Amino acid sequence: MNTQRKTAFVTGFKKTVQALVEQTQTLYLSDGIPWVVGYSGGKDSTAALQLIWYAVSKLPEKKRIKPVYVISTDTLVENPIVALWVESSLEAMEKAAIDQNLPITPHRLTPEVADRFWVNLIGRGYPAPRPKFRWCTSRLKINPSNNFINNVIRQNGQVILVLGTRKAESVVRAVNMAKHEKTSTREKMATNASLPNSWIYTPIADWTNDDVWMYITQVKNPWEYNNKALLSMYQGATADGECPLVVDTSTPSCGDSRFGCYVCTMVEQDKSMQAMIQNDEEKEWMLPLMKLRNEWLDIKEDRKHRDFRRMSGVLKVVGGRLVHGPYKQAFREKLLRALLQAQQDVQKDGPPEVKNLELITYNDLEEIRRLWVMEKHEIEDNLPKIYERVMKQPYPGKRLDDNQVFQPEDIILLKEICQQEGDNENIHFQLIRELLHLEQQHRTMARRAGLYDSLDKSLERNAFENAQEAEEFALRRKSAVALARGEEDNTVENLPLFTNNTAIS
Repeated sequence: MNTQRKTAFVTGFKKTVQALVEQTQTLYLSDGIPWVVGYSGGKDSTAALQLIWYAVSKLPEKKRIKPVYVISTDTLVENPIVALWVESSLEAMEKAAIDQNLPITPHRLTPEVADRFWVNLIGRGYPAPRPKFRWCTSRLKINPSNNFINNVIRQNGQVILVLGTRKAESVVRAVNMAKHEKTSTREKMATNASLPNSWIYTPIADWTNDDVWMYITQVKNPWEYNNKALLSMYQGATADGECPLVVDTSTPSCGDSRFGCYVCTMVEQDKSMQAMIQNDEEKEWMLPLMKLRNEWLDIKEDRKHRDFRRMSGVLKVVGGRLVHGPYKQAFREKLLRALLQAQQDVQKDGPPEVKNLELITYNDLEEIRRLWVMEKHEIEDNLPKIYERVMKQPYPGKRLDDNQVFQPEDIILLKEICQQEGDNENIHFQLIRELLHLEQQHRTMARRAGLYDSLDKSLERNAFENAQEAEEFALRRKSAVALARGEEDNTVENLPLFTNNTAIS
């Protein structure tokens, strides 16, 4: 028995596409609200953008008034092949829109320096993302796109988002899209729960995977890009899907898609990059990126590299043991060395288009350096030394603090003096180093307000010899707090170290 393939083109391919183009034209002309089209370079967003492009281009020039912004978010840790594809596509779009006199402008968005992956991982010491601490999606994806969209809303009052999302992608996606369609006050558009004053238009919502491929392979790309090359890129890997424009946490992140961040730890393996390398020996230059992710970002084995205290110094106990916090200084420095070495290897062995590929930018390095020295009080200022050792060239940055009075030999001597038997964490050295730096930071102030509070916090944070001592203290404190509240021990998690500066023993 033959079963008919499911398709949205039940009335015929050309007729269905033409109806969608006409529907899009009607919506475009119905008001003065600008459109923002999410473009990731994948098949779905390409199909949606093509429909919008053809719809606008077939209108009389005098009616092409309303701006259409095409936004693509580059996390700066994307699969480099996909990142290069998207960058070239945006350049082609810009030229084609000018040549065709269309009100379409592409925008490549990137995270703020403070939100970038390596700044948070190596600089602040955030552990690699995991299901219970998925700090990357909002910083790398949601914030850049939402900042752009909110800016359009501030200037125009409202915005219409055009997305290439489809109901056939998953049951959850279909239910979510249907819910927002029902609550919408506008025909053919859905409400946007995460962004006020905005609607969502999904022109290919009812298309299947095969429908998308049929459309983008049979209809010429209007910005003169090669859709067959896109198909080849998909064929080079094994999984299905793409990295969508993420505007809220309900949208699947890159970790569940074909093309995502090469550092993603939300999946066990980067199957797309692995397949690209296996299927094409010319892509073996990406091996250092796979090695970097697999060897240095293993969330199952990273507890030993993390401080037993949280970022704020608070002790958190779950299941009878401490939940460890940020990566330790030694591991962060090793990770930076590995990253810079991977960058050198990729530039050396890769094709001409990646000879200048930066896995980490100078601005990222400067922010990491500032975080290490000014916030973590790692006054050794080791980043320039690490850079020069790996890159074999002088570090381009300037001295962080002209008032720095501690020379390298002073730091070495201080570390030797503070070293005690059994102090594997170098707690005494960290404490004295931090106290000296805090005093130095406040020295030039007319009013040294906050100095004593900072000193108190430093003493509290470095009050333990090691993780075992801290864990024993935390368990006793947890029991005492629970007893005082009349609660079970497991209801108390975040514990301040001291109460009125007096430890509870």
